[in-house]
Amino acid sequence: MKMSGGPATANIKIALIFAALIIAGATLYYTQSIVQKLQARERKIVELYAKTMEYIANSEESANLTFLLENIIQPIDFEMILTDSTNGIDISNISKISNIRNVKYDSTLSKTALERYFKNKLNEMDDLNTPVEITHTSNGEKKVLNKIHFGESALITQLKYFPYVQMLIAFLFIFTAYIGFSQIKKSEQSNIWVGMAKETAHQFGTPLTSLLGWIELLKINYNDPDKVLDTAEEIEDDVQKLGKITNRFSKIGSKAELKRENLADSLQEIHEYFSRRLPRFGKKVELSLSVPSDIEVLINRELFEWVIENLVKNALDAIEHTNGVIKISAREMKNKVEIEVNDNGKGVDLKRRKDIFRPGYSTKKRGWGLGLSLSKRIIEEYHSGKIFVSNSSPDEGTTFKIILDKPGKEG
Repeated sequence: MKMSGGPATANIKIALIFAALIIAGATLYYTQSIVQKLQARERKIVELYAKTMEYIANSEESANLTFLLENIIQPIDFEMILTDSTNGIDISNISKISNIRNVKYDSTLSKTALERYFKNKLNEMDDLNTPVEITHTSNGEKKVLNKIHFGESALITQLKYFPYVQMLIAFLFIFTAYIGFSQIKKSEQSNIWVGMAKETAHQFGTPLTSLLGWIELLKINYNDPDKVLDTAEEIEDDVQKLGKITNRFSKIGSKAELKRENLADSLQEIHEYFSRRLPRFGKKVELSLSVPSDIEVLINRELFEWVIENLVKNALDAIEHTNGVIKISAREMKNKVEIEVNDNGKGVDLKRRKDIFRPGYSTKKRGWGLGLSLSKRIIEEYHSGKIFVSNSSPDEGTTFKIILDKPGKEG
């Protein structure tokens, strides 16, 4: 019996990692495209500033243009340094707005220290952006007067690092989720193993208890050959039952072989087995069977009978009064076969119906909640059918319905 997802689980993990890489790449690409647009916009601002400076150098109306220049430069929120054509800075004139913009420096430093500081700052800016030249044309000759060195705004810097911060947060979230899901998976697997062990004990318990009862009868009636023979036949039935249980568990996790079977024969066998053993449950329960003799289904008989037995046992557990009734019925509906197991037990609340097939869910004090979960898996995964609660009301009973496809003519 396989308890892990195997290759399917590995494929899902690879798909998730691949999807995460695509999302991360798309985020990085989108953010970088925004950064490039902002960088282009800031460069245009600097170029406009440079053009204005050139116009001032070539115009007699410098006063009006200086006012315009101040209004252009005012919105600039990134570092900018104006140097001469050789990248020199007039330290004595450093406090003027036309020289330095948005650059923090210690004014108490010596001239040499300031020159060294601004030289490093210029190198940093030039690594980010190519300086914009301010030129003057005289007598047809173009001469570089100044250079504008500029850095990046805080917004661009933040946007550059934002994808990496986002990916780090996503990685931490995924890592935390992975650890959490791993712990949940380990817990579920542990519960499944414990549940399977208990379910195995439960499945073996019924025939073993019967065997103990038959042994006591043998001790009492050892002088009566007829009763000894009857008891031996019952013991044989229970031993065969133990063999069936072993085969059932061996089929879980492997591909089930489906065969065309007569539904009435299969259900009749279950009806007879439980009818002979109902007195041991300490309840007065009537078990009835109503199935047309000509209905055929494509099933794995051992697994299908396991499902019906689980439903009958579930019905017996739900009956808490002394006048219990359990009805097993079947009918054909066009290309489908419907099987119902109905009881007049305590019923199931509407809000709990979706949980009763969940592994581990049980309303019994000593229940482990695997019988119905296994039944659902057997019907839906191995027989491509459906199993559900078609009707249930508190203190009125429950009806489980199984729907299977009718076998084809060649089935």
